[in-house]
Amino acid sequence: MAELPGTVSEPEVAAARRRVCDLGFLHTPVRGPRGLLYRCAAEPVASYVRKGGDAADAKAGSACATACRPPSGRARRRPGGGVEPPPVTIGKDVSFLPSLSPDAAPYTAADVVEWLAAGAGPVEGAA
Repeated sequence: MAELPGTVSEPEVAAARRRVCDLGFLHTPVRGPRGLLYRCAAEPVASYVRKGGDAADAKAGSACATACRPPSGRARRRPGGGVEPPPVTIGKDVSFLPSLSPDAAPYTAADVVEWLAAGAGPVEGAA
């Protein structure tokens, strides 16, 4: 996740969010004493741990799973009018950034497409 002000990359922004598992991206089926149930790294940590999960996994998965924006690019709205703080993900390999923006200036998705179309080629290992 990119470290940007106002996003869930900031510990205080992430901590201020209400933990909720409403999308199911991180659901894992587990067998409990009463049968099949699901645990989710985005649910409250105590619930996750009670279902056999590790607290460290819950803390790592919450913001990314529940703050994801819909494909429309609009912010996710919560009941009661709240808005999820955005995550900004860029993957693990950022070695291309100096080529894309040598002066570290801001750039847009259009700039990335133009850079790729100019012959930078596909990112190694991408499908």
